Amino acid sequence: MVDLLTSEQLDQYLQEDPGGPVAMLNLLRFKPDGGRERYFEYVEAIHDIGERVGLRRLFAGLGGTALVAEPGQEWDAVAIVEYPSRQAFVDMVRSPEYRASAHLRTEALVEATLQPTQPL
Repeated sequence: MVDLLTSEQLDQYLQEDPGGPVAMLNLLRFKPDGGRERYFEYVEAIHDIGERVGLRRLFAGLGGTALVAEPGQEWDAVAIVEYPSRQAFVDMVRSPEYRASAHLRTEALVEATLQPTQPL
């Protein structure tokens, strides 16, 4: 989903909260002709609100040719971002500051997966 998350999705996300930090897997496919650059504008725009909620970038990298994948399953970039809690993530995406910049993400991406993970 490339668009903003709905209140229902965020409420469900909080209801499923196992507690503790959450590592968010981001799989990104950029729009041609400037999508990658636009995405990095988004990253810069949300930097301050991310810091305030405790966001930590654990890994970010550009995708290469997939070794095992069906056609069309390759991603342009992958990131793993940790938040101290699910509530911290929700506070960020519900903030007016984030919402003012979220259009940059939407404008940058053809497709994305945003999946919460927790340590085993």
